[in-house]
Amino acid sequence: MNIKITGTGSYIPSLVQKNDSFLNHSFLNNDGTPFENDNAVIIEKFKSITGISERRYVKEEYTSSDIGFFAAQKAIDNANIDPETIDYIIFAHNFGDIKFGTIQSDMLPSLSVRVKNKLRIKNPKCVAYDLLFGCPGWIEGVVQAQAFIKAGIAKRCLVIGSETLSRVVDKHDRDAMIFSDGAGACILEKTDEAGGILSHITESYTLDNAFHLTSGKSFNPDLDPDTKYIKMDGRKIYEFALSHVPAAMKACLDESGVDIHDVKKIFIHQANEKMDDAILKRFYRQFKMPIPDNVMPMTIGNLGNSSVATVPTLFDMVRHNKLENHSLNKGDVIIFASVGAGMHINAIVYKY
Repeated sequence: MNIKITGTGSYIPSLVQKNDSFLNHSFLNNDGTPFENDNAVIIEKFKSITGISERRYVKEEYTSSDIGFFAAQKAIDNANIDPETIDYIIFAHNFGDIKFGTIQSDMLPSLSVRVKNKLRIKNPKCVAYDLLFGCPGWIEGVVQAQAFIKAGIAKRCLVIGSETLSRVVDKHDRDAMIFSDGAGACILEKTDEAGGILSHITESYTLDNAFHLTSGKSFNPDLDPDTKYIKMDGRKIYEFALSHVPAAMKACLDESGVDIHDVKKIFIHQANEKMDDAILKRFYRQFKMPIPDNVMPMTIGNLGNSSVATVPTLFDMVRHNKLENHSLNKGDVIIFASVGAGMHINAIVYKY
């Protein structure tokens, strides 16, 4: 028995937010003081570090569960399955549904339950639950789904990663330019075909690194301090990722028994272009070899960081030949890897 992804789907929001849309923002330091440089300089420096020139936001009428449903329906259609045969729906997110113009997160009922309802699934044995695991949430959902299947308590699972970070950013924080919206999903099931998940690894570093990503008050002291926004210590996250992610990826690859030269693609969480490039360099340095051409697809430049949605949307785009110079062939070995709030790290070695 092997466990494979048999269908994928994604939802890329239609609203494009370019960097110059932030020219009139009032960016502040964390102590509430204004930056010395004007916004044009701040934005240009931001682009040189992150690689982001634009990002996507959802329309006002949509929430995270809405776009998660759109991606899920595409994955179901792509796998050509009856949704009534799904045993588990695992929905990875971090902030729940936040309606446009509001500040309160809504997670009752859970987002997975909302998707099951929108899919009109009648089967009560289709279990729906949410997963809060930071940016690595979708990968962890895949890990959990394969565990259910491997244990014999499920045959087919739907795993969704969706987020609308545009609604939890502090407009006075320049990090607001990093975050975006999106959703990706996959069908994972038992199959007699060769390949599938070969190995996986998950680690949680909570002693000294738990609070690199938090919910905090606006940098604008005039705003309500009880209203919380996504806040991060970018430097500490960068250092943590470089210290731990390459080693975790290598451990996962070693466990799979696959030779490094057989790895065709690496799908890393689209957090920061500079950080992802550095992770890849350190990963290949462990094998004393240069980075192969076109091994790491990237979408952060025009899609931004949509947290749990970055890896599944990226995978779906490559799988359906929607990303230039990137494609997959049957038998290709790929690696999924992510790092995020917790701090959590995970990776999967997968034979396509």
